[in-house]
Amino acid sequence: ATAAQTAAATAVTRAPAPRPAARATPAQLDTTTPEQRAAAAQAPAAAETRLGTTIGSLGNPSEGGFWIRTPLVQTRAPGRIVNPATGKSAQVELIPLTSGGTGSQVSLPALQLLGVPLTDLPTLEVYRL
Repeated sequence: ATAAQTAAATAVTRAPAPRPAARATPAQLDTTTPEQRAAAAQAPAAAETRLGTTIGSLGNPSEGGFWIRTPLVQTRAPGRIVNPATGKSAQVELIPLTSGGTGSQVSLPALQLLGVPLTDLPTLEVYRL
């Protein structure tokens, strides 16, 4: 990915952490803006590489933004995840998961964008931009 593509992806995927007093409902924990959600739902403008599939679970809901911690990457990079059951996708920041295992942790806003109930363990396709 070029520097411009990485900067554009970062503007979409990053969001501040929720306020500690707001940690009660998924809506209060999601600090992404409507504009970020719309941008994250768009199809990628650049070519991408399929990295594989993973089982996703809800990651730390107090970490804002669109991201996935996955053993499928070794370095941070812009990417996209797809829920093959619905065809919905989300642009995310790919973050290495170094604690072992084959599953991945997904941010609350990304799971919501994919239409996945927060307690499900969906199979997700992972792509690097």
